[in-house]
Amino acid sequence: MTRPQLLSLTCLALAGSTAPAADGGYLFATFRGEGTPMTEQVYFMTSEDGLDWKALNGGEPVLVSDVGEKGVRDPFIIRSPDSPTVYLIATDLSIHLTRHDWGRAQTAGSKSIVVWESEDLVNWSEPRLVQVAPDDAGCTWAPEAFYDESRGEFMVFWASKTRGDNFAKHRIWAAHTKDFRTFGEPFVYIEKPTTVIDTTIVRDGDTYYRFTKDEKHKAITLEHSKDLMRGWRGVDDFSLGHLTGYEGPTCFRLKPDDDGKPGPWCLLLDWYAEGRGYQPYVSDDILGGQFAERTRMSFPFQPVRHGTVIPISAEEMARLGKKWGEVELGATSPQVKSNNLVVDRDAGTVEVPVLPGTDLASLDPGFEASFGMDVAPQGPQDFTQGPVRYRVGDEEFRVTVVDHHNPVLAGYFADPDIIYSEKEGKFFIYPTSDGYDGWSGTYFKTFSSPDLVNWTDEGVILDLGKDVEWADRNAWAPCIIETREGDRYRYYYYFTAAQKIGVAAADSPTGPFRDLGEPLIDFKPEGVDRGQEIDPDVFHDPESGKHYLYWGNGYLAAAELEPNMAAIKKSTLRVMTPDGTFREGIHVFHRKGFYYFLWSENDTRSPDYRVRYAISKTPLGPLEIPDDNLVIVREDGEGIYGTGHNSTIQVPGRDEWYIVYHRFTYPKGIGMGSSAGFHREVCIDRMEFDGMGRILRVKPTHAGIAAVDP
Repeated sequence: MTRPQLLSLTCLALAGSTAPAADGGYLFATFRGEGTPMTEQVYFMTSEDGLDWKALNGGEPVLVSDVGEKGVRDPFIIRSPDSPTVYLIATDLSIHLTRHDWGRAQTAGSKSIVVWESEDLVNWSEPRLVQVAPDDAGCTWAPEAFYDESRGEFMVFWASKTRGDNFAKHRIWAAHTKDFRTFGEPFVYIEKPTTVIDTTIVRDGDTYYRFTKDEKHKAITLEHSKDLMRGWRGVDDFSLGHLTGYEGPTCFRLKPDDDGKPGPWCLLLDWYAEGRGYQPYVSDDILGGQFAERTRMSFPFQPVRHGTVIPISAEEMARLGKKWGEVELGATSPQVKSNNLVVDRDAGTVEVPVLPGTDLASLDPGFEASFGMDVAPQGPQDFTQGPVRYRVGDEEFRVTVVDHHNPVLAGYFADPDIIYSEKEGKFFIYPTSDGYDGWSGTYFKTFSSPDLVNWTDEGVILDLGKDVEWADRNAWAPCIIETREGDRYRYYYYFTAAQKIGVAAADSPTGPFRDLGEPLIDFKPEGVDRGQEIDPDVFHDPESGKHYLYWGNGYLAAAELEPNMAAIKKSTLRVMTPDGTFREGIHVFHRKGFYYFLWSENDTRSPDYRVRYAISKTPLGPLEIPDDNLVIVREDGEGIYGTGHNSTIQVPGRDEWYIVYHRFTYPKGIGMGSSAGFHREVCIDRMEFDGMGRILRVKPTHAGIAAVDP
């Protein structure tokens, strides 16, 4: 277990038992904190790949303890090596219900663990309380187990304090059992100079690996041995040993590649110090000790606390789904916007958005259902005559197809900047590559379109890892401008990386772009002591012919660019934050003698992320803020939230304008909590003005716009 009121870390393992191949996926047993009596109980999640998790039982607990302290934490699952029996053990502790003095072990948690058992993962015994720790112990935390083949018994191990040293520190204790009812004499399994808790063990070949939290340094240690009981030595080159503020390790293998190569080991660490929850790290060789951060893992709820994961068969996945699952459909057809399927179980309907031009008379959505449920019919269907009836498992749905143009890009993208390329005669969108926890993407792409409706992925145009020497993280919020000297076109691409702003140049809107070798903006303007140096916007002033750069989070800065477009004229730099609503995402355009400044208000993780504007007669202000200056806001009736960080595009030669923005992914975004802030998608809607030049409020839509002929 972890310390009270802190999260924990986890590493998926077979735990030394005979287990099925993960042809069905994985089962994750966890708890959710101490907010209510029910959050300190056992929750189940499943995943097909070990990365994207779905809640069972509607996100409610599947096992509830009514013994001991009537609360459980740190659930751990292990299979019997010679029978279908599965055991689930957990800490007997309720921080919500019981007051504890953590300095006095006799009043701080029991000497026992809570045990359930099952033969099919869905029908479980009543919980039983079993003492495992010595009579003078307390704080019996985070029990786990490993099958000791040499003894033909399970070794159960946990952290406890004892009276022998005045409850000064935790050690890892252990005891042997054959049936999780009768336990042998407890003994000290791990003795260190400092307090240790949260141990997990995995086996790879003939070597055991042991991850443990060192409480003194708040760090994770890694040891290895050929013998479960002795001979443990540290892995000196463990690459995560320097991390602090992590705990609760758990480790497992991801699925093999298509060619049969074993999947990497996945170590989950709970970053409790930052409240970030599980952080995944992967390695092909545990003994080598080199773990790389994996950027993508999603959970259906937060927080997810100290638990364990086991591989499960397809039969077990189907059984769990039938007992506690909810129907989830995916679509594999490239013609379907798979992120935007709308499944309404109560109404028995499914809405399938498709790409423009899809042949609806012969469309196979390529449905795949959660928990291995069968889907029928298979193959192409005629959707031109109305809904087509499908059966998913035991349920029937009426499936309709809609030609919605929003989102305009397939997948997760955000912070879109758009231009019309005179050279190419096409539109180009330059977004942030989204879908990465903590906005941790490292590359930029571009997309082209002849008409603002049909978009082509032009691929990666700048990769921080390969193309930028001064930053390797947080590739955010780019902007671009097309310049022309004679017959030569030149493109300058301004981008955020590691909370600095860089610039790259190319002779084509699709690159290759070459970074100038150092950040353009890596400082705060004088008088600014907050915010970040992010979200650039580049603007060509049609009246003066000059170019300007704008940027900032928490503040708005602006400066004229040098003619080479690679430096600012610092003498022109000024701070021009419009008001307290300014957060980020500045965008500037010119129309009929006025300069429009649009910005985003609130946090991008908020459903109320939205756009406001001001007007000026010059590119550097002063700014005039209209009484009603909202440009676009959430549309609850349509399930559209988080509408912000925009750019705009004027159709060449016409006073016809469109706003390009991102929103939470639809329909799942609003239920994703803060994760919606990095699962966003790009949309386009019409933007209009009144006779005084004021921007009329834009209503965000799913339908989007009709094709434009530039």
